[in-house]
Parts: sequence; structure tokens; C-alpha cells
Amino acid sequence: MKKYLEKIPEELQGLINKVHNTAVRKNTEAYLVGGFVRDLILGVKNLDLDIVIEGDGLKFAQDFADSLGVKVTLHRQFGTATVFARSGLKIDFSSSRREHYPSPAHLPLVEEGSLRDDLFRRDFTLNAMAIGLKDGRLVDYYGGLDDLRHKVIRVLHPLSFIDDPTRIFRAVRFEQRYDFKIEPRSLQLLKEALRLGLLERIHPHRTRTDLILILKEKDPIKEIKRIEKLAGFDFILPQLKISPKTYAFLKAIKREISYFHKNYTERRPLDTWVIYLIGLLDVLEAKKIKKICAKFGLRKGEKKRLLSYKRFQGRFIADLSRASIKPARIFGLLEPLSYETILALRAKYNNPVFKRNITDFLDIYNGMRISVSGNDLAGLGVLPGPRYRKIFTQVLKAKLNSQVRNKEEELALIKQLLRKGLPTLTARQASGRQGVD
Repeated sequence: MKKYLEKIPEELQGLINKVHNTAVRKNTEAYLVGGFVRDLILGVKNLDLDIVIEGDGLKFAQDFADSLGVKVTLHRQFGTATVFARSGLKIDFSSSRREHYPSPAHLPLVEEGSLRDDLFRRDFTLNAMAIGLKDGRLVDYYGGLDDLRHKVIRVLHPLSFIDDPTRIFRAVRFEQRYDFKIEPRSLQLLKEALRLGLLERIHPHRTRTDLILILKEKDPIKEIKRIEKLAGFDFILPQLKISPKTYAFLKAIKREISYFHKNYTERRPLDTWVIYLIGLLDVLEAKKIKKICAKFGLRKGEKKRLLSYKRFQGRFIADLSRASIKPARIFGLLEPLSYETILALRAKYNNPVFKRNITDFLDIYNGMRISVSGNDLAGLGVLPGPRYRKIFTQVLKAKLNSQVRNKEEELALIKQLLRKGLPTLTARQASGRQGVD
């Protein structure tokens, strides 16, 4: 059965061996569990290790972190710990435990349990398998391997979706990601949980986490369609209705994300989920989007990107749709916006001139800088203050419009501006201001 351990990605082999050595030294058993085991069997790359210890998992994690010379983060309430190796790889440790839910959608209460208990508390059979590091033995009490082979998603007990309704989101995510099917009895239980309105009973921050995971999927449109068919999106906001126009917009977003990834590999990574969320919420007014941001506790930067898309309409779109627009105007309109907002706008408006102007911004103007500095202005006797910004703005505008091309031409333009009457320093003041920037 060591064939499973032999399939572990090479970059994880060393860490796995160190976990096993720690287990041997402490005379305990360590098991790979959960999604890592599922993906290992499926041949899907997964670098997030989840380890269950028969015994004190927190003490084990601390000792393991000490052996690596790294820190450990303990979550005592849930009996779990996280260790980040120096390589950046993450390992989650836990003691084998059982859990129960005091009420539907409540966070679980946990207590010490066996490995069998620990696997039974999981969401689906395909996530309820373990591999022992001692001998590579697959532990499969609940038929997960057979369900994997038959591409089936099955809950472990009838109250699964009632105990934790976020499992509804996970069922959809796994079903669409792997092209599996929720088996009939589990689907019936899922729909019963929806009829009881349990999605609305989940704490909004937990819903946010699962919604973001769905929108981060390779093709989240499939998940969105499945959720809409099963439950709708009242759990986000009752007024949120998905139409064919919404799906057309989401497909355009998918194309724009692909376009960006293909052409701008050196730029910062996109938060693709933000762009898909813009598409999902497109039919709502800005004030309702603000309400959603507050309800789900979205971060300030995330809220800003969602709302900036709604704000830049009308004149903004009209200007960017003009073939005669000056480069400096393109820069002024787009430079303050995030890539996520820009791509959402590019997806929304299927106007060739509009798209070409955005492409010009991304290809040419984005991040354009001038060569002169505050030292150059001080050397010319320019008084420091707001005038610096005004001069720099005029020089950048000229550079964007190809009126200046290098530092010499920038300086020549500044001298021309100064001749028009901008205040300068006296010679004595200038001599003492050479370090101004």
C-alpha cells in the first residue's frame, strides 16, 4: 500500500519524512487525511498537508516546528495547529477528535476521539480517508475510495448538511471541479436543508469564505449556475437575481482574465474572484453592494474595487470610447483603478475603441514615469510645495502625449514653464536646497 506515499509530490517528500520521524520519536501514529488524500488518489496536485495525530496534535505540531526552527500557530479551541515550513509550504496538524453541533449551522464542539471518529466528522466520504505514514496503509472506513472511483459525492450521515450548511457550497464546488455527481440521497438531504433556510443561518463571514473559494475555482461559472439552480442567491441579498445577461457578462469576464494572464505575465497576480463577484453583483445598485460588503465583512480594498466599477460609468465610458482621446486622458481615467476594475469594465463594454484604449493603457501608459526629480526642480530654483506636483503632472501629461521623450526634453519643458512665471528660489536658497526631493 506504500504506492500512495510514493505518489506524494517531490517537494513534499522531505517534510513528510520529517513528520514521520517525529511520530516515530514520539511513539505515536501520524496520518495524512482529507482533501490531500483525495487529490493524491485522483492524481491532482495539492501541496496543503493535513495531518491527524493519534494523541496530542498541538504538542506534536510544536515539537515538529521546533525541529524545523519555525513558528507554530495554535488554534486550541478546535485542537488544530498550523506550521509553515521555510519553503512556504503549509502543514495543518490536529488531534484525532469527535465533534457535535449544539444547533444547526453552529460551530462544532470538539473533544478527543479516535481516528474513526475524526474521519466520520468530515463532510463527504471522498474526504474521509487517511494514509498512515508508518506503512502507507489507506484507511477507508466509509467507502470513500469506491465513491471516488464512481465519481460520487456522498455525505457520511443524514444530518450532515443540517449540522454544517456550508457543506452545501463544498458539495457544489467538488461536484463541478471534478465533474462528479452528488448521489441521489445526499442531494435529497441537501435540498431539505435548503428548504429549511439553513444557508441564511450561516454566519456571513463563513459564507464569505466559501463564496470566495467558489469564485476562485478555475471556472466558477459552473458553480454559480449550480448554486442558482439549487438555491438561488437570496442568501447574499434577496434582490440578487441571475439572468442570461449576468452569465454573458461572466463569460466575458472569463475571456478578459484569460487575455490578461496571456499578455501580462509580469504584472501582479489578479484577484480573479473579485472580478467574478463584480459580474455576479452587476445588477445591483451601489448602495446594495455597500450593504453586502458590510454584511459579509469584505476588506476595504475589496469594497473599493467593487464600488469603483459602479462609479465609473457615463462620461467615463463615453470618453474612453472616443478614437480621438489623448493618451494623457486615458492615463488619468485608468491609472487610479485596479486591474480587477479595469478588466470588469473591459468585459462589460463590447466597444472596439473602448477596448483598444484600455489595451493601449496596459501596453504603454500603465506605470509610466518621468525622469526628472525634485532635485532637478530645486536645481532650477523652483520653490518646493504644491507647484512641484503641478509641474510633474504637466511633464507626465506631455510625455504621455509624446511631446517629450527623454530627460533633456523634460527639463526643457520645465524651463519653458518657468519662463511663464512660476516662482523660483533665490540663488542663495537654491544652493541650500540641492537635496530636496
